[in-house]
Amino acid sequence: MNYESLLELVKKRRSTRRFKPDPIPDEYVDKIIEAARWAPSGFNSQPWEFVVVKKPELKDSIVQLVTEYSRTHARMEPAREPWQGAPWRPQPKEPMDYSNAPVFIILFGDTRTKVGLPMTLRFDHQRGQSVFTSSLANAFLYMHLAAMTLDLASQWVSGVGAPLAHCLLKDLLGIPRELEVYDMMAVGYAASKPRPKLMRAKEKMVHYDYCGEEDFRTDEEVNDFVKRTRTWVMAAHRQGAD
Repeated sequence: MNYESLLELVKKRRSTRRFKPDPIPDEYVDKIIEAARWAPSGFNSQPWEFVVVKKPELKDSIVQLVTEYSRTHARMEPAREPWQGAPWRPQPKEPMDYSNAPVFIILFGDTRTKVGLPMTLRFDHQRGQSVFTSSLANAFLYMHLAAMTLDLASQWVSGVGAPLAHCLLKDLLGIPRELEVYDMMAVGYAASKPRPKLMRAKEKMVHYDYCGEEDFRTDEEVNDFVKRTRTWVMAAHRQGAD
């Protein structure tokens, strides 16, 4: 693969929130996981475990857990800074939403692998946890890129990592206590197309050598982008793909 092909791939990878219920080949799921297990990890710890969920009753239970977590948005959003604009309101369950995706792949991290890190990391909780989390993030990104190469759509379902969902999900699936939820990917065929992505200008984010405060965004510029991107994300979620 050359650079242009890679750039085209990463530009095409978008989160889809509307799926068709059509099944996908088992070999596609295997290919997604095969790519992910080659991801870089701290000290080659390979902390990942993949749980593939296809049974409708289990998928329905997972969706319910995420839905319960989502209800906290409506309660907490009034506490946001007023300048951010409209409050975040999760969309109600709709036909062809992520719950229709034929496969959920949940990525877990085995905390016992941290014992293999150098002692300087084992006795630095913050850095050790950062290495652990970054390793899982690498594998998760590989999963999404692999799905894209197979002409599949995917969604990053982060709600499974919330404390309530995390606890009950592990109980639902019989997951050992040493394993922690990282996140879940819903994967299938898209029922919607993404809108153009709101992007920051590259020249505004790249800096060389010594950089003074004047080389970075002001508070007002950051707040302006936050407001614009919140509006974009909420519109994209209503459409079903971002």
